[in-house]
Amino acid sequence: MEMLEYRYFEDMNIGDKSISQGRTITEADIVNFAGLSGDYNSLHIDAEFAKKSIAGQRLAHGLLIMTVASGLFTRTPYNLSLTKSLMAFTEMKSWQFVKPVVISDTIRVEVEVLEKIDIKPNRGRVILKRTILNQRDEIVQTGETVMLIAKRKNI
Repeated sequence: MEMLEYRYFEDMNIGDKSISQGRTITEADIVNFAGLSGDYNSLHIDAEFAKKSIAGQRLAHGLLIMTVASGLFTRTPYNLSLTKSLMAFTEMKSWQFVKPVVISDTIRVEVEVLEKIDIKPNRGRVILKRTILNQRDEIVQTGETVMLIAKRKNI
């Protein structure tokens, strides 16, 4: 069994990249997210209404896709290496919903370290670019998020 090497703020480098495995979006995902969020917009739950949508069928909620992608990133080796140092997800600097995601689309997320900001003796902020792609390698969502990461020397 391979040992996991833990990463701290000092160990992260601008340009570090992580690519998740894929996950296929199902009708159950959309229905369950509608129930959880209370977002029963016809674009998501009414097949006949959604035939007139930009995709010609029901669309996955944008926040569902963002959430699934967040979960996909948590299972990457890169994020797992932050298990001991991740303090908080603190900010979404920007987010764009570029293309719709529909039932049977398979998404994955690519994450890149864009910037590191040393803010305290025991931690720093890391800005990550997250790009969510579908099975055709089309960008469906993209944005920047900020995580608070502990420094090794103060743990």
